[in-house]
Amino acid sequence: MDASERQETGRPPEAGLTTGALARRLGVSPTTLRSWDRRYGIGPAVRADGRHRRWTPRDVAVLETMCRLTSSGVPPAEAARVAQEAPSGAAPPAREHPGRSRAAATLPLGDVRQECRGLARAAVRLDAPALEEQLGAAVRAHGLVVAWQEVMVPTLHAVGRKWASSGDRYVEVEHLLSWHVSGALRRHSRPAEPRVAGTAGPVILACVPGEQHALPIEALDAALGERRLPTRMFGAAVPAEALTAAVRRLGPAAVVLWAQARSTASLPLARHVAGTEWGLKGARGRPAVLLGGPGWAGRPDRGLPRPASLKDALDVLDGVYTAASEGVTSPARGPA
Repeated sequence: MDASERQETGRPPEAGLTTGALARRLGVSPTTLRSWDRRYGIGPAVRADGRHRRWTPRDVAVLETMCRLTSSGVPPAEAARVAQEAPSGAAPPAREHPGRSRAAATLPLGDVRQECRGLARAAVRLDAPALEEQLGAAVRAHGLVVAWQEVMVPTLHAVGRKWASSGDRYVEVEHLLSWHVSGALRRHSRPAEPRVAGTAGPVILACVPGEQHALPIEALDAALGERRLPTRMFGAAVPAEALTAAVRRLGPAAVVLWAQARSTASLPLARHVAGTEWGLKGARGRPAVLLGGPGWAGRPDRGLPRPASLKDALDVLDGVYTAASEGVTSPARGPA
C-alpha cells in the first residue's frame, strides 16, 4: 500500500484497501469489483464494522490474477475459479482462449500516463463500466484537451496497432473503446451561445467524403464548446454537395475538413468550400477553411492552414471566430 492509499483510507496498511483505491490500482471500476464479489465470490476478507469493504493483500493477489486472466480472454467464471485456487502470490499463466492470441493481454503503450494503462486494461477486458468511469475521471482531472491528447489518443493508437498485428481477433476491443471515447466526448461537450456580439456563423466540422474516422473532430467539437464557440458537427463522410449546401445555409465563420487518409483528402474540394459564398450581393462572405488530419500531410496550400495539434486548431479557430464576430476581414475569408 503506497502513501497516497494510506492517506486516502486513513488506516494502516494492514487494515486493507478500500474498494475505490483497489479499483484505481487494478484499472477496473468499483462496480466491476462488486459484480465479481456477487457473482463469483471474489470478495474482501475483511468488512470493517460489518459493512465497509477492506481488501487484504491476499484479496489483491486474487484480483490481480483475475484481471490477468480476463484480459487474456478467459471467461470470468473460469478466471475466478483459477484465481481462487492459485496459491497466495502465485501468478498462473494466462490460458489460451479460442479465437484469441495470448499477446492480446498487453497493448504496445510505451511511455504514457498511468491512466492509459488502466484504460487499456479495461478495453481488453471489454469492461464498459470501467471505461466510462476512467474516461470521465481523465476529463475531470486534466480537462478535455489534455485527456484527449495524453490519455485517449495513446490508448486508441495502441489498440489500433494491436488490431493491425492481430487481425480481426482484436477488432471488438477497438470498437468498444472508440464507442466509449465518443460518448465521453459528447457528454463533456456543450452547445455554446456566441460569446462575442456580432453576426459570425458557427464553426462547421465535417469529415471529407469517404472518411469514416470522426473521433478527432468530435474531440475538437467538445473542446470548442469549452471555449464557448458555436459549432455544427456533421460527422463522417459528408457528401460534397451536402457540405456546400450547409456552408451556404449557415454562413460559417470557419469550416474544418478532416481527412485521416491521403486517399480521402481532396484539395480541390477544400478550395471549392473555401470559395463558397453566401449573403447579399455586395456583402458576401466566405469561410476560413482549416485542414485537419494526417491525410493532408505533404499537400500544402497557403490559403488553407493545417494546424499541427488540437490546441493549435483551437487557437486558430478562436482568432477566426473573434475576428468574424467583430466584422474584421481576415486573409482566409471574405467580409463577415
